[in-house]
Amino acid sequence: MKRFLFHNFRIVYNLDRWMRQRFTKAGLLILTSLIVAGAFGIDTRQNFAYQLFSLLLILLLLAFLSNLRFRLQAKVQRELPPFATVGETLYYQVKIQNKTQKLQRSLTLYENIKVNPPSFETFLKAKEPGHEKRNGFDNYVGYPRWLWLMHLSKGANVTEQNLPPLPPSLMKPLKVKNDRTNNRASISIKMTLEPLRRGYVHLTGMIIARPDPFGLVKAPYTINVSDSLLVLPKRYPVGEISLSGSRKYQRGGVNLAMSVGDSEEFISLREYRPGDPLRHIHWKSWAKIGKPVVKEFQDEFFVRHALILDTFTEQATGDIFETAVSVAASFACAPRSHEVLLDLMFAGTQTYCFTSGRGLANTDKLLEILACVEACTDQPFSRLPPLVMEQATSLSGCICILLDWDTPRQHFIQSLKNLGLPLLVTVISSTELEIDHKAFPEVHVLPLNAIADALVKLS
Repeated sequence: MKRFLFHNFRIVYNLDRWMRQRFTKAGLLILTSLIVAGAFGIDTRQNFAYQLFSLLLILLLLAFLSNLRFRLQAKVQRELPPFATVGETLYYQVKIQNKTQKLQRSLTLYENIKVNPPSFETFLKAKEPGHEKRNGFDNYVGYPRWLWLMHLSKGANVTEQNLPPLPPSLMKPLKVKNDRTNNRASISIKMTLEPLRRGYVHLTGMIIARPDPFGLVKAPYTINVSDSLLVLPKRYPVGEISLSGSRKYQRGGVNLAMSVGDSEEFISLREYRPGDPLRHIHWKSWAKIGKPVVKEFQDEFFVRHALILDTFTEQATGDIFETAVSVAASFACAPRSHEVLLDLMFAGTQTYCFTSGRGLANTDKLLEILACVEACTDQPFSRLPPLVMEQATSLSGCICILLDWDTPRQHFIQSLKNLGLPLLVTVISSTELEIDHKAFPEVHVLPLNAIADALVKLS
């Protein structure tokens, strides 16, 4: 039964979307009244509701017929910034050019955003906010949950904008040097976008609509212009995090740190060995002693911290995981010395390790990665510790962001402590957790409803 209802949700959703795009608020009221009048006016001898039905039907037919005369050709161009951020309103400009020879009035502009319906498995596992307060019928049928998932898939809300009159274009463009009259049919308007979640938002097109003279039905003109906008995770203010770790030897030395070649500073000269790069040859010494001599470089020791994100949870979408990603983004943006490398580590179907700092990827790259990270619902937490242990010898400290405080996670933290690594461990939780702070003094619980205050206390 649930699968049958699930497949019909898309029909209901698409019908609702079509009606909202075709009818104004007044038009929806007239349409609802038409349906009610039709239901009560079946028996024309009992009441006069059929007369109201006929009147409303004629009114809607006239509205549809009047919109058949609407003809528009236009060009639009968005000016999007590179990123948006969850919780921050984004404003961007849209240029609109009227390509007809007619003044266009009373137009509205709104975005078409790609929406991917959830799978049946995702629908069954998901729990929308406030589901515990809903009645049994809504929880069984699940349409509010479907709407919430579609809302998340959409990714953003863009406010519909009323357009000023669009001036007509010229019949024959004037070929005059430095003449700008050809652009007089263009206007620029500011659009408002509210991000709903992190990740990519796909803008597939724009719709310019004009209502009929009665203000009931809208005639849409769709312009296919695709753009994508990456929404970064929400971030909280975090001060500098001090982990009392020492410098560690880094395999690859300056090559790893700077990613631009070898350092110009060297510790000594030595005889050439087969395989040494030619750029390391010290030509003056070769000229003096008559045999090749190369510069020998010193491997570097510096501070390297790991930012470990726990992605293993039962729900693909949920407040706890999204908050954990936001906390990870906050730590990634926290002030730190330019000498410090930061490794972002997480695991899912594959294991990932991304490094930033000292000429490698900057913080923006880490935020882009965190914007697209997904929860892992079909793998155990045991996939994460081997990734960290491979890098443990080169780490000076670890910042761990956990989704739970169960036995596997406790063993993982204990294994890091046994290596002597300085730790800062945060556990995101919506309930109170019992933690042995004598055994794990570095573990801090971040309440789901007070994340900002808890992070301020850590720094």
